[in-house]
Amino acid sequence: MKEIIFPILAVALVLSSCQSTTVSEVLMVSTNAEEVKKIIDQKNDQLEILYKTRQIDSAATYFADDVIQMPPNSPAIKGIEMYKERWMEATGMAEWDFQFEAQEVRRTGDMAVELGKYTLNLTPTENSPIPPIEDSGHYIVLWEFIDGDWKIVWDAPVSENPLPMPE
Repeated sequence: MKEIIFPILAVALVLSSCQSTTVSEVLMVSTNAEEVKKIIDQKNDQLEILYKTRQIDSAATYFADDVIQMPPNSPAIKGIEMYKERWMEATGMAEWDFQFEAQEVRRTGDMAVELGKYTLNLTPTENSPIPPIEDSGHYIVLWEFIDGDWKIVWDAPVSENPLPMPE
């Protein structure tokens, strides 16, 4: 009888000490940097399409509410509402054809950092004040696991193209 009671008590003790765990907590804990990179690659593929097709409200769902995006040669974009406003304006002036390539992802806890390369072909719309642009560079993105999903918190692209020289 003693042989049966001890294992039952041990299991009961372990079960009573466990806290409830949500699916999103299990997902966050069970994903390593390579798995997070696969998730980021999928999100980047979708963002390429969303920017090109001007679906900024949908693109905004990939970003944290307090996102800070630091575009080259421009003031920082702070917060999701400013993000939507600026990108609606930008995509109204041109078609943005991005290619994102995550080269490395490092993860710790509920944060991940993506280091990548990008190319951009910007095709102005009719009557746009901006010229066609071909750009390439690198970027660093801070992702955070928020409400069961990986979201962009900080986004900092760095163009490799030199600024035009004054004439």
